Amino acid sequence: MRAPAPDHKPARASRAGFILKKALLSAFVALVLFSLMIGIRTEAGPTGQLIYWTRFGELASIVAAVFVGSIIIELVRQWLGPAGTVDLIPPPVQRGLAVAGRLIAPGLLIFALLVPVIFYHQRYILDLAVLVLTYVMLGWGLNVVVGLAGLLDLGYVAFYAVGAYSYALLATTFGLSFWECLPLAGMLAALWGVMLGFPVLRLRGDYLAIVTLAFGEIIRLVIINWQDLTGGPNGISGIPRPTLFGIPLTPGDDGLAARLGIPFSPTHRIVFLFYVILAMALLTNWVTIRLRRLPIGRAWEALREDEVACRALGINTTTTKLTAFATGALFGGFAGAFFATRQGFISPESFTFTESALVLAIVVLGGMGSQLGVALAALTMIGGFELFRGLEQYRMLVFGIAMVLLMIWRPRGLISHRAPTVFLRTARAISSDLVKEGHG
Repeated sequence: MRAPAPDHKPARASRAGFILKKALLSAFVALVLFSLMIGIRTEAGPTGQLIYWTRFGELASIVAAVFVGSIIIELVRQWLGPAGTVDLIPPPVQRGLAVAGRLIAPGLLIFALLVPVIFYHQRYILDLAVLVLTYVMLGWGLNVVVGLAGLLDLGYVAFYAVGAYSYALLATTFGLSFWECLPLAGMLAALWGVMLGFPVLRLRGDYLAIVTLAFGEIIRLVIINWQDLTGGPNGISGIPRPTLFGIPLTPGDDGLAARLGIPFSPTHRIVFLFYVILAMALLTNWVTIRLRRLPIGRAWEALREDEVACRALGINTTTTKLTAFATGALFGGFAGAFFATRQGFISPESFTFTESALVLAIVVLGGMGSQLGVALAALTMIGGFELFRGLEQYRMLVFGIAMVLLMIWRPRGLISHRAPTVFLRTARAISSDLVKEGHG
C-alpha cells in the first residue's frame, strides 16, 4: 500500500500566521513611531499659540507600506531558503562583478578628475563636489582611528576645528599663506590628538567614546568662550584665500586670469579649490595605504582585533594608540584648514557633535577599514542627501530609512574589509611533530 501523502496545509497555515503576525507588529511599530512625526504637525501661530493639523491619510499610507513590505520581505526570505543553500549568482556573473569591483576605484578617480570639465558651468555641482571630497578626506582620517586601530572616536570634529582655527589665526595674525599654514595646522591638530590619546590609554569601548565626545565638546566650548583669541560666537572673518604659487585668483591685473590672458571667472577659484582638496584627499589615501603595510599599520590592526593579544605579542599599545590618534588628527587638521580657506569665515556652529556623528556614520556605513567604501559612503550620504532636498520634512525620514536598510543588508558596511595586511593566502600543512606540547 502506498503511504498517504503528507499534508502540508498545517505547515503553510503556521507560516502564513507567522508572516501575518510579524507584518502586523511592524505596522503597529510604524504607527507608534510616525503618529507624531507625520500624523500630527504642529507650528507656532501668528499670535504665539500652538496650531496643529492632522495628516492621517499620509500616516495610513506609510503604515500600509510597512505592512505590505514586511510580508514581501518574509515571502522572499522563505523563497530563497536558508543562507548558503542556493547559489543565487552564477559563476560568470560573479566573475563579472569581481572585474567591475576592481574598476570602481579607477573609474571614480577618472570621474573626479573630469568633474570640473563636465560641470564647469554648474556652480552648485562644483560646490557640492568640493564638499563631498572634504568629507571623503575626513572619513579617511577617521578611518585610521576607528577602522584600522578600532578606537571609537566621537570627538573627531575637535581636530577639524583645531585645524580650521589654527589656519585662520595664523593667516590673519601673521599674514602667512595657505601653503605655509597648512602643515602647521596639521601638526597642531596632531599635537592635540596626542594630548587626547594620553588620558584614554586605559579606556576601551563605550568609555573611550564618552571621553572623546567630551573632548570634542570641550574644544567647542573653549572656542565659544575664548573670545579674545577665537572671536567667540562671532567667529573669524577675512580669512585669506589660497594662491597658485603666489598668484591670486582675483580679477585684478596681478591675478591668474590676467597673466594667462583669459577672461576672469569666479568659477576659476572653485575649480582650483576642487583640485586642491582632491590632491589632499588622494594624499591622505596614499599615506594611509602605505602606513597599513608598515609595522605601525600592522600594530593598529592587531590592536583592533584584540588588545590583550596585542600586548601579549610585545606590541607597545601606548605608542600604537598615540600614533593612531595623531595620524587621524593630522588629516583632520588638514581638512579643517582647507575648510577655513574655502569658506573665508569660520564660527563654532560649524564644529558641533553633528559633524563628528556624520563622519563616523560615513566610516561605519562605508565599511570600517575600507578606503573605497568610505569614499562611496561620503558620495552617497553627502551627494545623495541633496537629491532629497525637495522632499522638505520627509528627506530626513528617507535618509534614516536608507541607513537602517543598509545596516540590515550590509551590517559591516558597503565594502567590509577586515582582512589583515599580512596573512597566508594558501593553507599550509603542518607536521604533527611541530604541534606537540612544548614545540608549538
